[in-house]
Amino acid sequence: MDRPILVGVAGGTSAGKSTFAGRIAEAIGPERALIIAESSYYFDRSHFRVDFPEQVNFDHPDSIDLVCMESHLKDLIAGRAVPQFHYHRDTGVREETGKMVEPRQVIIVEGILILAEEKIRSLLDIKIFIDADSDLRFIRRLERDLTEKGIPFEEICSSFLEKVKPMHLRFVMPSKRYADIIVPMGGQNEAALEMVVSRIQSYLG
Repeated sequence: MDRPILVGVAGGTSAGKSTFAGRIAEAIGPERALIIAESSYYFDRSHFRVDFPEQVNFDHPDSIDLVCMESHLKDLIAGRAVPQFHYHRDTGVREETGKMVEPRQVIIVEGILILAEEKIRSLLDIKIFIDADSDLRFIRRLERDLTEKGIPFEEICSSFLEKVKPMHLRFVMPSKRYADIIVPMGGQNEAALEMVVSRIQSYLG
């Protein structure tokens, strides 16, 4: 191909998307692959009050700046570098890091809603959905939020039941039908990884 290959990796919260995307990039090589995270494109919410995270549903498509994300992906496809964003979920600030993301042969786009949004989905050459049992995903999220973020147990459970699960059923799971490849057992599926990497390498020639 004479332009970058775009690979979309979608799936529910804590399904193993980041793990699978990272392993693809590692197998292809850092000099040829980069990862674009959907979570870097949350709208800036710095104008909200201190308790803003409770006011925002990060699992709803309206929380993501899809116009900016689409524009950046199109620039990368065209061979143009784009600003790197970092989103501070605790404060709601989306800032430019001062670094530029340079185009590479393989661009891996990772996030729960990657396949749910037609504007993003239409840019992808390979569409992957990471499938994992809902109980396992909840346990992983619970462990992560307790140990890494220090979020109280009750808050994690209420957020999962009131926001994460309803949005998963409404937006994430229905997007599974758009996938070219469905990866069961999360991000550690070796056979699926080998198949995806082989597919990408066939594009690269």
